[in-house]
Amino acid sequence: MFRKLVISVLMIVVLAGAFAGWQFFAANTAFPQKSKYLYIYTGHATWPEVLKSVKDSNLVKSPGMFDLLATKLDVPEKLKAGRYEIKNGMSLMDITRLLRNGTQAPVKLIITKLRTKENLAGFLGRKMEVDSLDVLTYLNDSLKSLGFDSNTVMAMIYPNTYTYFWNASMQNIFDKFHEEYKRVWTDERRQQARNQGLTPIQAYTLASIVEEESTIRTDKDTIASIYLNRFKKGMRLQADPTIKFAMKDFTLRRIHTKYLSVESPYNTYMNAGLPPGPICTPSVITLDAVLHSPQTNYLYFVAKSDFSGRHVFTTTFDQHVKVANEFRTALSIEQQKRAIKDSLERHK
Repeated sequence: MFRKLVISVLMIVVLAGAFAGWQFFAANTAFPQKSKYLYIYTGHATWPEVLKSVKDSNLVKSPGMFDLLATKLDVPEKLKAGRYEIKNGMSLMDITRLLRNGTQAPVKLIITKLRTKENLAGFLGRKMEVDSLDVLTYLNDSLKSLGFDSNTVMAMIYPNTYTYFWNASMQNIFDKFHEEYKRVWTDERRQQARNQGLTPIQAYTLASIVEEESTIRTDKDTIASIYLNRFKKGMRLQADPTIKFAMKDFTLRRIHTKYLSVESPYNTYMNAGLPPGPICTPSVITLDAVLHSPQTNYLYFVAKSDFSGRHVFTTTFDQHVKVANEFRTALSIEQQKRAIKDSLERHK
């Protein structure tokens, strides 16, 4: 009788161990998505908070067993802040090892076109652990030693893909931005800027205007030549995108006369020379269009009346007025057609 009891107890122990092992090593994620992320914030990397986040996010089916395993493997003592990718189908052991080893999932920051410091701060605040207000402070105060002020600091930011850990420090984030800036500004590009009578920051600022003026790659260098001609002659640039920037209204499709008197150092209709800093983050392609812009006599340009996105370039104001009137007439006709079409659609 005693022997049977011992065997029964042993079987129960073995089965319990097998069940526990199955719990530890079998898939235990509780969500249908391909993956979810567990965020452990700097200064808040305590095990009770992490365990609560695991439960609240419905990451695992067995939070109690996860707590037991993690505690046995000293995870609470070895916990590191970061962003951890929990993939569907991971076991409790997989997740525990991930946290124990501090194996973070990197964040890819894909910067395309940003217009303002606030845009950049908000972008970093959404993607990284840093606070957007702290980013703004850093942009305004902490990059002067690198040659940038609160107006020109965005000239350090180039569209590209940057890879970080989610909890990277502010300095680490901007160090990588500055490395890209130095990579772009080779000795050859610096010489090309000098040949155009520009500093790197001025070239970037002009490129930001060209970037906003046209998406047509083959037009960009000629547009740049027009602004360079105006700049060298002491003419006002009269660049419409600078009005949008001055008004902080990037939805404007047409710049009406009433907008041209907006009080701002970025209003190139009222102020001579380049604006105090860039109005967006231009691509390197556009920067090179500025640096390689040809010698022309053009002083004016306007969009073609066929709405192809291309431009007509002229040397005199009278020529410009003629072409501009053609575009306005074509635009009015196009708008009337759209209005009629919309009206017919509404009355169907």
